Formats: sequence, C-alpha cells, structure tokens
Amino acid sequence: MPKLVYDFAEGNKDMKQLLGGKGANLAEMTNLGLPVPPGFTISADACKVYLATGSVPAELADEIDHHVDALQQKMGKKLGQADDPLLVSVRSGAAVSMPGMMETVLNVGLNDDSVNGLAHHSGNPRFAWDAYRRLIQMFGKTVLGMEGDVFEDAIEAAKQSKGTKNDLDLDADDLQALVATFKAAVREHTGRDFPQDPREQMDLAIEAVFGSWNSERAILYRRQERIATDLGTAVNICSMVFGNLGMDSGTGVAFTRDPSSGQPGVYGDYLQNAQGEDVVAGIRNTVPLADLEQIDKTSYDDLMAIMAKLEGHYRDLCDIEFTVERGKLWMLQTRVGKRTAAAAFRIATSLVDEGMIDTDEALKRVKGAQLAQLMFPRFDADASKELITKAIGASPGAASGKVVFTSAAAVEAADRGEKVILVRRETNPDDLHGMIAAQGILTSRGGKTSHAAVVARGMGKTCVCGAEELDVNVAAEKITVGGKTFGPGELISIDGTTGEVFLGEVPVVPSPVVQYFEGTLAADAGDELVAAVDRLITHADEIRRLGVRTNADTADDAARARRFGAQGIGLCRTEHMFLGERRESVERLILAENASERDAALAELEPLQRGDFLELLDAMDGLPVTIRLIDPPLHEFLPSMEDLAVKVAVAKERGEEPGHEVKLLAAVERLHEQNPMLGLRGVRLGLMIPGLFAMQVRAIASAAAELRKQGKDPRPEIMIPLVGAIQELQLARDEVEGVLKEVAESEGVEWTIPIGTMIELPRAAVIADQIAEAADFFSFGTNDLTQTTWGFSRDDVEGSFFSRYLEKGIFAVSPFESIDREGVGSLVRTGVERGRATRPDLKLGICGEHGGDPDSIHFFHEVGLDYVSCSPFRIPVARLEAGRAALD
Repeated sequence: MPKLVYDFAEGNKDMKQLLGGKGANLAEMTNLGLPVPPGFTISADACKVYLATGSVPAELADEIDHHVDALQQKMGKKLGQADDPLLVSVRSGAAVSMPGMMETVLNVGLNDDSVNGLAHHSGNPRFAWDAYRRLIQMFGKTVLGMEGDVFEDAIEAAKQSKGTKNDLDLDADDLQALVATFKAAVREHTGRDFPQDPREQMDLAIEAVFGSWNSERAILYRRQERIATDLGTAVNICSMVFGNLGMDSGTGVAFTRDPSSGQPGVYGDYLQNAQGEDVVAGIRNTVPLADLEQIDKTSYDDLMAIMAKLEGHYRDLCDIEFTVERGKLWMLQTRVGKRTAAAAFRIATSLVDEGMIDTDEALKRVKGAQLAQLMFPRFDADASKELITKAIGASPGAASGKVVFTSAAAVEAADRGEKVILVRRETNPDDLHGMIAAQGILTSRGGKTSHAAVVARGMGKTCVCGAEELDVNVAAEKITVGGKTFGPGELISIDGTTGEVFLGEVPVVPSPVVQYFEGTLAADAGDELVAAVDRLITHADEIRRLGVRTNADTADDAARARRFGAQGIGLCRTEHMFLGERRESVERLILAENASERDAALAELEPLQRGDFLELLDAMDGLPVTIRLIDPPLHEFLPSMEDLAVKVAVAKERGEEPGHEVKLLAAVERLHEQNPMLGLRGVRLGLMIPGLFAMQVRAIASAAAELRKQGKDPRPEIMIPLVGAIQELQLARDEVEGVLKEVAESEGVEWTIPIGTMIELPRAAVIADQIAEAADFFSFGTNDLTQTTWGFSRDDVEGSFFSRYLEKGIFAVSPFESIDREGVGSLVRTGVERGRATRPDLKLGICGEHGGDPDSIHFFHEVGLDYVSCSPFRIPVARLEAGRAALD
C-alpha cells in the first residue's frame, strides 16, 4: 500500500487528485510561508479503499498515529490533555470543489475534562463551552446521523428562555446547560454516549467524511456538475485556531476579485466572534470584508498582502477562508474561486491585460456553458416594477416564479412544469434538490459567501441573499415585509445582479451578448462584458480547426445563425417543409392509387419545396447548405390512427359517409409500424416511393440554378439519410445524379453538387470504408446513432426511466445530451477512420444535438471531424468550445 498520509509541508497544489483541492492548496500555502495551522492530509486513495470495502485501510491507523505524534510535538500539546488540549478539525476535500456537499467536524478532541482545561487556559469559559457544544452538534449530525433540528430546536429554546434572538447573548452557563442537553439528545437518539476519547472522535469523523462522498446531496451535486464518481475525497486534519474567542477574533471568506462581476476590489464577508461554519451557513449576517480594516487593521493589512500574493501565485481569482485568533491571522483554505459567467469572461481578459496569462490561457478559463448563461434574457429596465426589497446580488440572472418555502415543494412544482423561486432563511446542503429545481433562490440571511451564493454561482442559478427586511417563516409558509405578507404561490421576480426583489413577473429583454451576436451592439460600445466576450470568441475563431455550421430549415433561422457566426448549414430537415397546409398534398401522395395520381401529388409539392430552397440557399449565399432528403415515415404526416378511427365511427353513427376519412384510415393502417424509427424511412422510403427523392432533388437543383442566374453563389449538398448498405446509397446516388444532370442541361449550368450520407446506424459506421466509395461526405447523425446503439427510443426513455438511470449512476449524463464516448463515440471514431481509409479527402461533420454540447465538441475535434452543426442559438457556444478544443 502506498503512502496514505501527508504532512502539509509534503504536498503542493499539483497534487489535487491525491490530496484533494483543500489539502493540495493548504500544502501550497504552507510552502509559500503563509500562516497555516499545522496539520496533515489523508489521501483520497484511503477513501477509495473505504468506499470499496466498507472499512479504512489497515495501515491507515499507524500512519495517522505517526502524524498525530508529530503534530502534538509541533504544537506542544496533546489531544485530550486536561489543560490546554490540542483540538483539530476534520474536513473533507475532493479534487474538484464541491462546496458544502461533504462533511466537516470542528473542535475534535474536546471532552468533559478538557473543556474545563480549555476554559481555564483561554480565560474564556464561554468560548470553551461554545466550542464543546459545536463539536457535539456537528458530530451528532455528521457522524451519528442525527437530525440537525434536534440541536437547532434546543438552541432556539435556550435563546427564548434567555429572551434573545442572538447566539452571542448565551453565556457560559447557558452553553454548559446546552452541552448537557445535546449529550442527552445523543444518548436518546443513538443509544450511546457522546465519545470522550479524542482519538475515537477523530477516527469516527474520518470515516464519516469518507462516507459523505456517497451522500445523496454529494451524488446529486456530482451529477449536476458532471464530476466523476470514482475520485473519492481526501480528509484534512488541521490544528484548530479559534475565531470565537471574543470580539478580537473572527472568521471570514474573501475573494481577490468580485466573484459576481469580476471587478477588482475588496470582496468578502467577516463575522466577529465566530467559527467558519457560521459564515458559510449564513445563520448570522456578516459585515463586508472592508469593515475588517476598522475592526482589526493589522489583520486586514496582512490579509490584503496575502491575497495579492495568492492571486499572483495562482494567476487567478482566489477564494480564501481565514480566521483571526486574538489579532493573529490564520489561513484555512484557498482555491481558485467559483465565479459567475460574466465574471469568468471579465477576469480572464483582465488577467491578460495585467500580463498574468496569455490569450490562450484566458480562453481555457471560460466555458461554452458560461457563454450560454450570458445569452439568457435579463429584466427590462424600463418596465414598471414593484420593488419588495433589495439585498445582495449573489449570482446574476433574471428569474421569475412562484414562491415555495421547501426544497420538496420546489421539486414537486418543477415536476408539474411550474417555475418557482425557493425562499429560505438560509439554504444548507440538503436543499440542493430544490435549488436545482427552482428558477432562482432568495434567502433572508447570508452574503456572497453563504452556501446559497456559492452553490448557485457554481450552477449558474440566479440568487439573491441577505434580504434582511424579509421575515421568512418557513413553518407558516409566509414572508412578511413592510407590513405585507406573501404566501406560497405568490409570483415574484429576483435580479441576481442588482439584488432587487420584485412583486409579480417582470418582462425581460435580450442580453447585450445576444445583441452583440445579432450585430445590434458593437463590441466597442462600452459594455465591458461584451468586449470580453468579443475578444475571446474572436481568438477562438482564429485558432479553431473545427468549422461550425447550423441546423436550420427556414431562411429566418439560417439568417440568424449566419449572424451568430455559422459557416453554413450542416442539416436542413426537408420533412419540416411538408407540414402545415402542405399536408393535403402529402395525403394525396399517400392515397395515390396509381403512378399518375402519385406524380400529380409530387408535382404539387415540387414548386413549394423549390420556393423553400430558394429562400434557404439565398440566406446562406456562398456557404454550404447540407440538405437531407425526407427522413421520417410518411405516416407521421397523416392524422393519428386513433383520431381517424373515432371520426369514422362517429360519422357512421350519424349515418354520414366518411369517404375521405376511410381512405385516410386505411392508408394510416397500411403504413402503421410497430417501430417506425426502424421501419420504412430515410433511404428506404426514397427507394420504395418512386419519384419522391427525384422531386426533392429537382427542387433543390432548380432553386440553385435560378440563384446562379441572379449572380449568386448557392452551394447545396445533398444528403441521403439512414443508409446501412452501400447498395442503398449507390441506387439513391444514381437517381440523384440523373436528376442533377437533367436540371443542369435544361438550365444551362455547370456544377458539382456533393452527394453524401448520414451515418446514423451502427452498421454504417462499421462498414464506413465501403460506404465512402459512394459518398462525397459523411454527417454523423448522433441522435439516431445513439438510439440505435443503445436501443433507446428517445421519445420514450427520457421520460420513463432515465431519471432512475441517472440516480443509480448507470450514466452521469443523458447520452442524448452529451456523446457516449465509449459506445456511440467509438462508432464515430470507427466511421471516421474507415471512411478516410477509403477517401482521405472525405469531408466529415456531425449534425445531431451533440454538435452544440461543449464536452462533445472536444471529442469531435479529437476524432478529426471537419465541422459540427447545431441549433442557431448554440452557434457561439460551439465556436468558443471549438477554439478551446484546439488548445487541449
């Protein structure tokens, strides 16, 4: 077994996979000479053994003993000693930050004897008993699995008995009585006494932290953030320093820049006479970090110097936890801080301007998902609004919804399709389900570093915190403010940028970023965010290898996609052109009883299709337009069998003659398939319905010819769908080439129109070397390829059992959302390799929904595709991620 425990001085920031983010950064700060309390880290490898076997590695106890001995020598005191005992914290620390999702236990080492020694040595009995009650409370909830309300209710009762609402008004005697109450509660709820042996406390706390890796909230958070399930967590044992020794002590969280806006300055929260959990839990409202300068200027100056040093060292926004113990500053944690999408872009470009990073590194630090957030609408500043209150804008965005007071209510409402705002005094990790379900979060306590703020920023969820004017009564389900009361279901709107809370739903307007992409707002118009986005997406365009096209079926969609930066159309779905008023022509085609009637129906459709293609090719003049010939089964263009059957039955009951409906019903029944996705569709339909493909190709070719005569440069590409055998493609290609030649001769034009196919069946990917003999290009249809590879019907499975599959960890994200690299991705890779083995110049793209998914785009770059194609709104995201993929 390799080494499992590392002293802080033995690690560094590059050892996150082993020591977790917290441990690696504690080690880094130690090596930088910053004031870090001594301690050691138990590696994530030990956690992995625990998760696999249910017990800690046998060797771990000896290694911990060795490091505890070294720590005791360094500190000059021991765990459990009667006078001035050594106390430690036991804290989680995963490789990827998961704020508040796993467990922490503070003040480990206190017992009935040492609490008196701590009181005597510190000269502050209140502090000692407060530390002891905190240990029992955290240990009871975290290690022994007790409900937190057991302890919170006891605290509330003690405050009521004292006639106060402030924890600080409880004196030493009150807290000593509270400790007795807590111990009795432990005995009642667990059947055992609170452990007095400090080492037993430590060992049980370590196991609890290991176990919290698989807590419900941690699993949910990992799924939400797409964090790997097998990383495990390290455990940090750190000697305690105390911010609750009096008003000359305190604890805080600081950011080297504003995590909401990215602006430089003094940002953070401070709380006198408190321990760290008080700040992030939001149970007491903090003061701004800037106030520390008046409270304790020496500690403030030291903190500012350390913050500057850390930002320069990490070359990024740093999130810092610190404690002041009787005027002495201690650093408890640092990490590259979570930030809003707007802050990410501003900080990245600011660091370039400050010479800390180059533009490549800046591009690596922003993500397509963040850019997508910036494209959502925001509240209309000119709309009439009724302000309820104004608090702290903790995570930007504009969100409206009905008030709910519990996470369960938020989830239930979201399941009904309702938009809600989760309103709480403060959130805690158990509220994660509700935070995900809600449009936004509003709390009456806490600041920019509270649990609600940190988690919301990480998720890109709108959040307003510290709305002190709101009296939130969760039990009674009501909010009282300014003499008015609001209950569940009241519609409110929250602005996560300004911190404003409004009554009712506020109208929204397009974001400046969308206006920039639409061309209605110049990059140099003075909006810092737009300027930052412009710089980074321009750089992405300069370095990306992947082209970015759009999926568009109308001229309007094509024009918008072009404004957003599309380099052509990767998928035009021609079946969308058969809907609406044109259904009647499709019905005549299906009901045709002979070739003459069929040809007449096709003749009706051809000029309509030609008009569509004229507009589409004109909108994309000079750029490639890949047009997929009709793909779905024809019965999809007819009324449902059930509706027709009812109409026929009702007509017969009334004595009417439902002639047309009878013929339609017969056609629907004739075309009906048990599994139409695997039936008569795509190339099969074109081969079975004479003239169908030819009609479409003539419409495409004649439209292109007309635009040529107008001096324009149409560039159609014809794509044959659902090919599984080269013979299918050869037959279809022969028909297409014949029509193209016929139109070229009749119109007097010369052209080369590429003819390719969609690779959307596993067999097509496996025999791609054969299919490439008859194809000028491939476009991977990953929607159908995912369905046919997994055997999933997308229309059915996502609403039936996908949620359970996600809960059980069968996959971390829907394979329809992000490419399944091992299965579907392997087929894509095979198709690329075999296709290019036959035709090295084979053009390759992807036109499924995965074409706009950031993670999938990196995979498509890796396997060598030429372009991705996605919906118009996702074009900027794809451009950005294609640039980032070039830097992988």
